[in-house]
Amino acid sequence: MKRWQAILPLAALVGLGILGGVQLMRPAEESFTAKADRIAPDRSFPLLDDANQSISFDPPPDDQPVMVNLFASWCAPCRAEHGDITRLAETHPGQVYGLAYKDDPEATRGFLAELGNPFEQIGVDRDGQGGLDFGLTGVPETFVISPEGRIILHVRGPLDAERARQVSAALEG
Repeated sequence: MKRWQAILPLAALVGLGILGGVQLMRPAEESFTAKADRIAPDRSFPLLDDANQSISFDPPPDDQPVMVNLFASWCAPCRAEHGDITRLAETHPGQVYGLAYKDDPEATRGFLAELGNPFEQIGVDRDGQGGLDFGLTGVPETFVISPEGRIILHVRGPLDAERARQVSAALEG
């Protein structure tokens, strides 16, 4: 066998490794935070603490941008981002809402009893269709909705300090 025939597969493998490494080194905000310009789902969700009442985010419940965080008690990254959500709620009172995605209401209440409840109100999305209507790819995800009912920011995955700053800026309008 000729030497170049033995080296060719190795060179291809190294090239693919370099290409994969370049993709992994792209800034996280490119792949996890997206400006959006679509209408929030036109549907209502029963409230966690009063299933006889509901909440809708199109338009938002107030005349200011709101953040809707889709979370679940069974989601480890949701637990990790909870401190950032609490700080956002303190900085932007009345603008931070939650949507419990495919979660048992009792488990949601336990999660919030343990970590604290930063949300103005919490909707319940037991079957998960509401999350899909938002464009959810997996919890946690955060959406900022303008007073006109348009999604202006979509954060896939857990919030961290940088993503929380982006959400805060969007909430300030």
